Amino acid sequence: MFCTEESLSSYGDLPALITDAGVTTYADLAVAASDFARRFPERRGLVSIEMTPTPTTIVAYLGALQAGHAVMPLPSGQPEVARSLEARFPPAASWRTAGGRQRLIRHRSSAECHPDLALLLTTSGSTGQGRGVRLSRSAVAANASSIVDFLEIGSADRAALVLPLHYSYGLSVLHSHISAGASLWLCRSTILDPGFLPSLARAGATSLAGVPHHFRMLSTATANHDLPKSLACMTVAGGAMPPSEVARWSRCMAERDGRFVVMYGQTEATARIAYLPPATADRAPDAIGHAIPEGHLSLRDVKGDPITEPLQEGELVYRGPNVMMGYADEAEDLARGPEISELRTGDMAVVGADGLYRITGRRSRMSKIAGLRIGHDALEQALASSGIEAAVWGDDAHIWVAADQPDVTLSKQVARLAGIGTHHIRLVACTTLPRRANGKIDYPELKKMATAPESNRDVLALFERTFTSIRVCRSDSFNSLGGDSLQHVELSLALDEHFGGLPENWEQRPISDLESTRPAGVSSVPMPLLARALAILAVVVAHQTYWPVYGGAAAMLILLGVSIAQHRTSFLIDGDAKRFLAPLGRVLLPYFIVLAGYAIVWQQVPWASFALIGNFAVTIPETHLMLPYLYWFVEAYVQMCLLIALLFRPAGTRRWLSRSLYGVGLALLAVGVVLRIVLPEIWPLPAGRSQFSVPWVFYLLALGWCIAAADSTSRRVQVLAAATVILPMAAWLGGNWYGSWSKYLSLLALTGLLLFVRTVPIPRIAVRGIMQLAQAAFPIYLLHRLVPELLMQPWAESLPRGLFDLIAILGGLALGLLAGRLLTWCSKAVIASPVYRKRVLTSL
Repeated sequence: MFCTEESLSSYGDLPALITDAGVTTYADLAVAASDFARRFPERRGLVSIEMTPTPTTIVAYLGALQAGHAVMPLPSGQPEVARSLEARFPPAASWRTAGGRQRLIRHRSSAECHPDLALLLTTSGSTGQGRGVRLSRSAVAANASSIVDFLEIGSADRAALVLPLHYSYGLSVLHSHISAGASLWLCRSTILDPGFLPSLARAGATSLAGVPHHFRMLSTATANHDLPKSLACMTVAGGAMPPSEVARWSRCMAERDGRFVVMYGQTEATARIAYLPPATADRAPDAIGHAIPEGHLSLRDVKGDPITEPLQEGELVYRGPNVMMGYADEAEDLARGPEISELRTGDMAVVGADGLYRITGRRSRMSKIAGLRIGHDALEQALASSGIEAAVWGDDAHIWVAADQPDVTLSKQVARLAGIGTHHIRLVACTTLPRRANGKIDYPELKKMATAPESNRDVLALFERTFTSIRVCRSDSFNSLGGDSLQHVELSLALDEHFGGLPENWEQRPISDLESTRPAGVSSVPMPLLARALAILAVVVAHQTYWPVYGGAAAMLILLGVSIAQHRTSFLIDGDAKRFLAPLGRVLLPYFIVLAGYAIVWQQVPWASFALIGNFAVTIPETHLMLPYLYWFVEAYVQMCLLIALLFRPAGTRRWLSRSLYGVGLALLAVGVVLRIVLPEIWPLPAGRSQFSVPWVFYLLALGWCIAAADSTSRRVQVLAAATVILPMAAWLGGNWYGSWSKYLSLLALTGLLLFVRTVPIPRIAVRGIMQLAQAAFPIYLLHRLVPELLMQPWAESLPRGLFDLIAILGGLALGLLAGRLLTWCSKAVIASPVYRKRVLTSL
């Protein structure tokens, strides 16, 4: 096989991989791959590799194959998909991004693999839920050899690798060129990037492989630039290219004495099944050609009988050494041996008198309306020939067409092409057709858009408004984007307003799924949001009056623990401290704005609060060297997040967390209780300041973690039992007075509610107010004391105490709500700004 040390080293000092950083020779590649092979577990199993286009990743991939492991390629930069695939097919080891860099992660158990299994690819790389395709070592080697044969790849060739490496087409480019001792330029930019063509020329690329979408982009990129002189071969696969485009690119390459090769393949056949010889492309641009070397094509009718007459339509069937071993739907399937000898492609085709095969449509992409068989692919190609980029799908009642500007003219055109009435045509407005990483149109997402209420297509904008600093795609969910507690409340409010009630489990669902959700019509509030609103109300009231409503800040710490466990532990598992700590920016920015205001009024910088150590009792607020005591909450929260990031920096603790979120939560709770009991006695802070320190409150955040991780009734009972012991103990340690008991018994009640109550039925008229209060909780916390201590000071003596307190409470709430609205308005302005739009469009 091409990945052995002998095979690689046989090409010596020939260049293998080209990047902006330099050249990796085959001799270097052979040594590095062999070294990497020894890093993997000795026992043969499944290895998952995040296929970033870098030399190190290619070395890891070749090393894993060299060590005899089966490899499951993972899409780059999609941690949710990676975790989904690894949950279905547990690997012995993973090479993927963690902590901002790629590293090797060992796992305790692995799925058993058949000795011949080399690759596990999935038929749907965008979700991780497609069927697994089991490819043998002989199939991978045979297909690479065939491609080298019909493309005449030699050691002097250099391919521009723009295709994703987790995609079978991208892997086939890698395999075939490595097999022939050719080199690959690893491209890190997109074809639309202004520097792509100059970089292509500097790299000396002789070939470029892409899907039809790449060539549409390349048409735009080459409008004012010529193709590099070195480019002698271009290949297209991964979907049907309109015949007019095939003819155009074929003529373009022929004029420069080059080749344009149309190929057809499926993941189930490793990569390639057929190719169209360049000499025939101009006269048969609608054909896929004939079978690759060592392969054989045939047609079968609906009964499974062979079709021998020309131009009779049947299902395309392929036989060859590159056919898969079979599918895998679960881990146990990986131990099975070869199960099929031929591949029924699911594509309908005809063979002409010239011996060339032509695809007429997908068996599953056909509609039969008014007695007519209508191919969706044929309609797409016909529209493309007239300059309209559209996606077509349908059933036996209607044909749906998604396009940029659908109108009556388009409806009539589709009806005429299909030979049916316009009442069978349904149009969907879609500015940019959604595509998977391999460039193919994402039809499931389009179908969801088509069935969603018109207003639901704004859900993406709601997510963009919340996550302004990162690119948001329809395949993302709140959890995959790494949302924090503030973003959770903000988006909950927006979605509740949009749907008239929060969709079930919306945090885990992709945006495309939420777009197909019908209005909820349910009048309720999630328990954590109600608790957050009541907690901030308790804080404001307790700070202004002598009412025994203690524990609001402590409740917010519990809720923070819930949020961290629910939405941010994936970053801890991956060792990505940067993304885990990113939400602190949303806390610290307004905090430092408030701090700046105090600094201006005091004419000095409260350095202890600026350094976030005011809760260590290094000074007192009266010195103006720290902010008032109430801001301890921000300092403690930041310190605890940093502590958690440090605790899970070692690989061992991260592996433990990946196996048992609940077990880790209990351990953190135990550590927090020990800290609460022991440390204040060993290291007491002066003037009762211990209550503001991390040792005093860490167990509350850990309790919230346990609440979120308790995923069964028995575990919820265990957490409640632990809280029943811990919180009364804290009341006794906290002074054993009525205020302490009031505080901790209310926290015990909150724990029970968070564990066993998901939502609380509330009249619709009150839902919005509660959620808005929860959304503005942090601005209210930061600003509410400015009302009585600054704005109302001129009337402090003249107003009755009760009225003063009422105005101070309502004013503090109003000021925080106003600040929250201002933040929301600012995020909307960012989303609408041309700079932001340009950045997003560029990233696409």
